[in-house]
Amino acid sequence: MTLEKFQGIIPAFYACYDDQGNISETRTKDLCDYLYNKGVQGVYVGGSSGECIYQNLEERKSVLSYVANNLKGKMTLIAHVGAPSTRDSIELAKHAAALGYDALSAIPPIYFRLPDSSVFKYWSEIIEATPLDFIIYNIPQTTGYTLSPALFKKLLENKKVIGVKNSSMPTMDIERFKRVGGDDVIIFNGPDEQFVAGRIMGAGAGIGGTYAVMPELFLKANELVQAGNFNEATQIQSDINEIIIALCSLNDGHMYAGIKEILNRRGVNIGSVRSPLEGVSSNDSAKLDAIITTIDQAIERYCG
Repeated sequence: MTLEKFQGIIPAFYACYDDQGNISETRTKDLCDYLYNKGVQGVYVGGSSGECIYQNLEERKSVLSYVANNLKGKMTLIAHVGAPSTRDSIELAKHAAALGYDALSAIPPIYFRLPDSSVFKYWSEIIEATPLDFIIYNIPQTTGYTLSPALFKKLLENKKVIGVKNSSMPTMDIERFKRVGGDDVIIFNGPDEQFVAGRIMGAGAGIGGTYAVMPELFLKANELVQAGNFNEATQIQSDINEIIIALCSLNDGHMYAGIKEILNRRGVNIGSVRSPLEGVSSNDSAKLDAIITTIDQAIERYCG
């Protein structure tokens, strides 16, 4: 088993809706084409950026199908199959396996506070449902559950477990998980605001929700880290963080709504977000203009 195909910049794939708010096959293809042409290494489908928690099972299966139809064999495909019930997660896992995805991933069970034994059983049942590699998704700020190094070590006894998508904020967590797994695992940096720090602390790749709105900057930052040019990589990270802060400071719209509007202005219309997330309004127009300018200037500065 090689981890090579899981390295690099892997954008979290956005939900693509038509004007009525339904999953759009055409717009999903447009986003696939856009990301493929940007040269990213893969996509992470059906996670937070994909608004999975607001989609039903059939919609999630459709998204997995549409992405596979367009990108299978072209880049690495990771399917996030975490769902409120183990049964639904397994159904999604089997669907992704049949479509030819490279790996599965899942958040821990949500809503009820469960002990490690329940979380271990949940992940284990998903893992055993298919022959695919599995990536644990640790995001305690939204799930309320924190993966411990001890449970990670126990899960690694199953050779299908190849790593963690770590979205907890302390970069020390990346170092701890890497210490447990060593060279046999890959840790994905989750928080986009600490991509460079995460890579330096042991992450072999990144999966992020803002990558697709500025892939050039993350690709360049990753290239610089690989070359050992941490000074310039840190400068790019600083500009990335300014952009993320601005995206999180819109007057009305959610960050993902702002990202989708920016992509729309660049000719990639993937609709807006699904309620209860709020879409952008005219009150956000000037801020979005400023964000686009900041992104373009950064791309010119570092990649031009």
